[in-house]
Amino acid sequence: MAHDLKPGPASGDSRRDFLKVSALAGLGLAWDPRSASAPPTTTIVEATPSAIPILAPMERVRIGYVGVGGQGTTHVQNLLNIEGAEIVAVCDIVEDKVRRAQDLVEKKGFKRPIGYSRGPHDFERLCQQADIDLVYTATPWEWHVPVLLAAMNAGKHALTEVPMAVTMEECWQLLETAEKTGRLCLMMENCVYDRPEMLCLQMVRKGLFGEIQHGECGYLHDLRGIKFADEGEGLWRRAHAVRRNGNLYPTHGLGPIAQCMDINRGDRFDYLVSMSTNARGLRLYAAEHFPADHPKRKEFFALGDVNTTLIRTMKGKTITLGHNCDNPRPYSRVNLVQGTKGLFSGYPNRIHIEGRSPEGQWEPIEKYFPEFEHPLWKSEAIRNETNGHGGMDFLEDLRLVQALRAGRATDYSIYDGLAWSAISPLTELSVANRSRPVNIPDFTRGRWEVTPAL
Repeated sequence: MAHDLKPGPASGDSRRDFLKVSALAGLGLAWDPRSASAPPTTTIVEATPSAIPILAPMERVRIGYVGVGGQGTTHVQNLLNIEGAEIVAVCDIVEDKVRRAQDLVEKKGFKRPIGYSRGPHDFERLCQQADIDLVYTATPWEWHVPVLLAAMNAGKHALTEVPMAVTMEECWQLLETAEKTGRLCLMMENCVYDRPEMLCLQMVRKGLFGEIQHGECGYLHDLRGIKFADEGEGLWRRAHAVRRNGNLYPTHGLGPIAQCMDINRGDRFDYLVSMSTNARGLRLYAAEHFPADHPKRKEFFALGDVNTTLIRTMKGKTITLGHNCDNPRPYSRVNLVQGTKGLFSGYPNRIHIEGRSPEGQWEPIEKYFPEFEHPLWKSEAIRNETNGHGGMDFLEDLRLVQALRAGRATDYSIYDGLAWSAISPLTELSVANRSRPVNIPDFTRGRWEVTPAL
């Protein structure tokens, strides 16, 4: 039977209604995907404060960093080279990693930051440190939301590596806490700052591709060795493949496409359908690399090797989103943007514009850099940066600190992080229910219709 939910006046009702529908769907019952939408936006916009705070300029941005493994250390190193940023505390469950980060800060001429390493919840003590303005985390995925909540509830602004959350309940918790506390809460998506993606965005803004109709994106990357490693992500990432089946890592590919499509800024995601192949790759890899009696040979995985998701926006644009991390696969984010006058296609990077490109032929993107290079990539400092994915990590950290010091809006908001991250649990819901359509909630509660383009 279909389930029609009555709209309620506040954010809590929106969250509970959506979770109620999700639970019914998980039991295998039929449902109208539209019934999972947020209540009428006009009422909610009036009743609920925006989750995007207006911040006064900061002379210094004092940061407590939680999780200083590989990616966390990259961000620490970036921040040490950005004017106005100061690392005043570091936290990790591994004491040696805390000391390494403290040494990096001290060697740059700053005061040695306070270290926290008394166990997995010691970030809660860090969040109480008085001289911290911002808590930034690069922990395993399941710890992102606990750190963000602790930071906001302690009066700090909060940032996380991707994804922002892994369940719908977590998404609503973050939004409601940001609204209640008035603190900044962001997901730091580095791929929206990569040079080809920013070239594409610049060309979209200048109308070279016409009206944008369709995008293709994904995260296609052989992670079998990383998932089975006895260190780093191997200690936790494989566990998600054991129990979850959907697109577990959507934001790297989806973020740049969403910006080109003005998602949450004139359009928004409406609904999705998703399906997965059989799970084969991780079991085959374990059989080839571990002896018969090894515990890793006994593991079974829910995650299908290849997940394919289709997303439709409120204004009729479509997106094909892929995920494949368990087969032999050279790295790709796909990154295709199709308009009525041409398209940008990544991996390999190439462009075709009707009336400008040779008929029926691709052109290399290098031809377009002199005329359409995004202004942020005209900086020699950015183009020569080698720490952290060739400059895009540094650029995302730089833009964040500059925005906070100037008191201006950041390049993306909590609504973006939630919309991009929520795709993951929603794909799990669709896959579990024979690829039925699943509504994507409007975290902005109608503000997408009046928010200007990036």
